[in-house]
Amino acid sequence: MEVGQKVKVRRIRDRVSDDVVSKIKQNPVGTISDYKMVDGSGIGAVVQFEGGFSTWFFEDELELLA
Repeated sequence: MEVGQKVKVRRIRDRVSDDVVSKIKQNPVGTISDYKMVDGSGIGAVVQFEGGFSTWFFEDELELLA
């Protein structure tokens, strides 16, 4: 996954607030804007959504769009 790629959120872990979950369910497509170091061994992707908000996800929570 690279910065600038379009992705679809396919699942959400419980670290995300209910408000953000609601927004993502309305439109689960966003663009990778950055990376985030997670749990000392992995890298997450920061996803920017149309509503002007962003949050990060583990790679297995995202699906690349063509």
